[in-house]
Amino acid sequence: MEKKTFGKTADGQTVDLFTLTNSDGLVARITSYGALLTELQVPDRNGSLTDIVLGFDNLEDYLKGHPHFGCTTGRFANRIAGGKFSLDGKSYSLAINNGPNHLHGGPQGIDKRVWKTSAESNGESVVFEYHSPDGEEGYPGNLDLRVTYTLTDENELKIDYRAVTDQATPINLTNHSYFNLAGAGEGTILDHELLLNARFFTPVDETSIPTGAILPVPGTFMDFTRSKKVGADFEQIEGDPGGYDHNFVIAKDFPGQLALAARVHEPRSGRTMEILTTEPGVQLYTANYLDGRFKGKGGRAYPKNSALCLECQHFPDSVNQPHFPSVILRPDHEYRQTTIHRFSTH
Repeated sequence: MEKKTFGKTADGQTVDLFTLTNSDGLVARITSYGALLTELQVPDRNGSLTDIVLGFDNLEDYLKGHPHFGCTTGRFANRIAGGKFSLDGKSYSLAINNGPNHLHGGPQGIDKRVWKTSAESNGESVVFEYHSPDGEEGYPGNLDLRVTYTLTDENELKIDYRAVTDQATPINLTNHSYFNLAGAGEGTILDHELLLNARFFTPVDETSIPTGAILPVPGTFMDFTRSKKVGADFEQIEGDPGGYDHNFVIAKDFPGQLALAARVHEPRSGRTMEILTTEPGVQLYTANYLDGRFKGKGGRAYPKNSALCLECQHFPDSVNQPHFPSVILRPDHEYRQTTIHRFSTH
């Protein structure tokens, strides 16, 4: 475990950067700004380490704004239709920051906050805590959040989420890392081979809000039940800017089970990433809105489709879709979630 100062925010808050290293040399760097994964060094089949997540070299570039590179996203990851929901007979209005909808907790969500930090005694974990006050970004209840990153000697980056509230409130957390297993800034991910453990998906309208239907994937461009290149069926995806930005229903024997969500393989490097999660859904996003404007680590530009996100979470707009798995946390319960990124080569 290594800790150093990453910089200061405009209002003078000190931001720390933590480095976790395992026995195989994997390196994860996480900052207290947004409980955000800035770097993930993973070996290829020859043992050469490469950083596989998009991001920046310094805090200043993160503070300028970015498309959620690596951050802990919430209070509600993904979209809420019209920025509105009702809970226990009361209506709530949230910021509209994605077309007509609310996205990723709003313009000042938990990804824009400085979290309190502590290191676990085992030296493998770093803990981030944040108190979100009642009414922050329009959400009800005082919400206390705890996110723990652990880098294991089994080459797993494990993220554990916990939260408690004093009022009923929606909650939907995820990590929003952009992965390119060839290396951050090394071309597109269209030739990455992807398997999703999902036989169903939730189709969306023109504003990316689920229609409410839950449809089977076999025989459609949404079918990743057998590994295929990410870009294999791009030409079948309608609308601008093209690419995937869809929620898939993870196949599980029972709710809350830790189960495989996705497996990604990059043929040139041999890197493979498996993602396991207790969450019911995984959002596949192929960085359709990147356009080279963001200059990342080492000054490299990040163009369209230069990464993919696999965001383990509850379904978009769940707070307005009663037949989707519930996202309501109440005072007598604890929000718990675990997502694991497991790395290997072949």
